[in-house]
Amino acid sequence: MAADFQDTVIISDLHLGSEVSRAGEALQFLQSIQFKRLILLGDIFSDLNFRRLTKEHWKFLSYIRKLSNPRHGVEVVWVEGNHDHGLAQLMSHLVGVPVYQQYVWEHAGKRHLAIHGHQFDRFAINNFVLSEIGQLLYLYLQKFDLKNKRFARYLDRLNTRWLRLSAKVADGALSYAKQGKAERIFCGHTHVPLHLERDGVDYYNSGAWVDAQCTYIAINQEGVAIHEYVFESTDDRDPGQERIETIAESVGVLVPAGLPADAAYQSIRC
Repeated sequence: MAADFQDTVIISDLHLGSEVSRAGEALQFLQSIQFKRLILLGDIFSDLNFRRLTKEHWKFLSYIRKLSNPRHGVEVVWVEGNHDHGLAQLMSHLVGVPVYQQYVWEHAGKRHLAIHGHQFDRFAINNFVLSEIGQLLYLYLQKFDLKNKRFARYLDRLNTRWLRLSAKVADGALSYAKQGKAERIFCGHTHVPLHLERDGVDYYNSGAWVDAQCTYIAINQEGVAIHEYVFESTDDRDPGQERIETIAESVGVLVPAGLPADAAYQSIRC
């Protein structure tokens, strides 16, 4: 089991407004753990259409607003994802949290950087219109999928594998962190939890909350770990039991970093 109290908890890619969002489980998780800092690492929303938000989605946002109240002593940080683009000012007022393009902090003598990761996705950058059309089609498909949305979730995983997205984002993030002298860099975007180390820099991907496997990152004095939050009985464990595992893949594809070498390396507000 993870420690009862965490310094920092990171979740990403909740995609509120989509049929596959696990907002209820994410809320259950946040209510079950104690932490000093919560980083919402992008793509918390699916798009700008708030009419798609369900009661469950609004409950999650209401809890984030509650957490951000100074009397709770929790720092809540929102890092903008590609699906959150254009929501920065609205989110600051709606849930009372600052929104950043990237966020930097110090912990245990190490420099940490949180950035969503779409900046290193060359396909999305070079094919913006095509990516937007694909996203709209994906949201439309979800409405006609079965209740458990297995086909929609399968397509999401297939898209990541076909684009080799995990490898490309990891490589771009590691290169970017090396330029800025950060020992640890955290991303989302790919929906695949992952830990890699290269040239003294650790890369962590927080995964997503849109599939059967919902993952988060916990940082404490013992280090950094990727955890899976099990909210239903998928094997012989009890429902709601938390299972922890560090997930690693090998990445061997080298691509240029998605940001210029002279990019500003600090916490950047949107």
